[in-house]
Amino acid sequence: MVAAATVAVLLGPGLSGVAAASARSGPKPKVWTVGSWHGKRGQFRSIQAAVDAASPGDWIVIAPGDYKERGDYTTHQPTTAPGAGVWIDKPNLHLLGLSRAGVIVDGTRSGPPCSASPSDQDRGPVGPQGPWGRNGIEVYEASGVTIQNLTVCNFLSGQDGSGNQIWWNGGYDTGQIRMHSYFGSYLSATTTYFQQGDPAQATYGIFAANAAGPGLIDRTYASNMNDSGYYIGACPDCNAVLDHAHGENNALGYSGTNSGGHLVIENGEWDRNGEGIDTNSASSGDLPAPQDGSCPGGSGSCWVVTGNYIHDNNNRDVPGNGLGLVGAGVVVAGGRHDTIRNNLFVNNGAWAVAMVPYITGVVNGPADCTSGGGVWDNPFAGSLAGGPACFFNDYGSNVHGNVFRGNGSFNNPTNGDLADLSDFSAAGIPAAAPGQGNCWHNNIDPAGVSSSPANLEQANGDCATAGPGAGFTDPLFGQVLCNLYQLQPSDPLCNGAVYPRQDATFPLMPLPPEASMPSPCSVLPRTIPWCVPGHNKT
Repeated sequence: MVAAATVAVLLGPGLSGVAAASARSGPKPKVWTVGSWHGKRGQFRSIQAAVDAASPGDWIVIAPGDYKERGDYTTHQPTTAPGAGVWIDKPNLHLLGLSRAGVIVDGTRSGPPCSASPSDQDRGPVGPQGPWGRNGIEVYEASGVTIQNLTVCNFLSGQDGSGNQIWWNGGYDTGQIRMHSYFGSYLSATTTYFQQGDPAQATYGIFAANAAGPGLIDRTYASNMNDSGYYIGACPDCNAVLDHAHGENNALGYSGTNSGGHLVIENGEWDRNGEGIDTNSASSGDLPAPQDGSCPGGSGSCWVVTGNYIHDNNNRDVPGNGLGLVGAGVVVAGGRHDTIRNNLFVNNGAWAVAMVPYITGVVNGPADCTSGGGVWDNPFAGSLAGGPACFFNDYGSNVHGNVFRGNGSFNNPTNGDLADLSDFSAAGIPAAAPGQGNCWHNNIDPAGVSSSPANLEQANGDCATAGPGAGFTDPLFGQVLCNLYQLQPSDPLCNGAVYPRQDATFPLMPLPPEASMPSPCSVLPRTIPWCVPGHNKT
């Protein structure tokens, strides 16, 4: 439980609507109620209606119920981008459910809560290019908005920028930061619907982008997404913490394109995804590039993955297969200056931790690439991409103090605990200065730390002198391409390797029981009838 005053401390002055600040600066915040609780009817039947009536700083308390919200069909119809079931563009609003499992913001049009039936799915209002798709709860360029203690499900993609269950949107596709503080806790995001060949799919579970923070997402769960369960990205200094997250059965558990500066992913569990945690540089979207975990000012690394249990990420039977390296625990793709420390990696079939370069296109032109430290029109990258492309090398990261058990169980060449494909020898790639490479040290595997290239900790265990990794002439290069389906298994570079292939049909993971927020009424700035003794148990 995080009390209102604590939220204010965590998120700083952007949360001026919290009770204490509001008392100093103007009228006390109102508390609006939605639904019906123990026979006491609230002021609104829909969450969107309450949001439309509220003022910055107000609280919206939601009783248990299945809310098939349709703000994108009524007061907030999309015109140039997909809309949301619940659209929030007012700062410092606070959404609070009275039961995490019982308050359901539901993207289906009919049927039981979070119905899996194809006929119950809602693809959104029809735009000039077909259905817009839908987002669940979208906070649009409004700082200080908190969302707590509820579940969101089955909001599906259509046009670009949809299919997100909970989204703090600080300026999608602008390359700008237009949002600051945000907070979410005791949240679940999932979908029950997926069909091969249907472009309408759930894309992201809990999503924050183009936001400068401070941000905190705490005690949450996300599953069945065709891109990633969690996303924090498009922020050169994200200034955010993802704490006690549980991501499973997603293509990627977490992803964060061009996430940099202060970002801590801690105390989470990442399992049964295609890939556990992934971050990358890209000049093809979510600008500005690169992904750089350097602390602001360039001293040390502030992008940290620590204290996580990362296991069994071998699942090809997830929506959106092919996005990442199946069987990998953590992948840094074209990123730099990240820290991966004190985690437990168990039974990730390909590699527990892998550092690989990233090849990408551009949005506006080559400057998108070169301004972020990428190499444009490198002949090697162009040969893989089939034309001019941007090459981001991976370097300067520190992997230490982790414990490994049973990784590399696919038993293909190079599979194991550690992998580093960074290359500073291909044409057009700047040479590495001493200490510029990734460093690997003080990691533990009871069976002995395995790596590709071999003896990686011995060669690059000193961060002051660490150099490149395997490079593109090493068998690791072929294994990465084979894993990503860029090569057929018969290709000599695959060297007989076999990686899991997606089945034609497969079930999605049901939403497991998750802890609800203790005493949600205690965070409110004043008592409401729903919260009198005898009515505040959830």
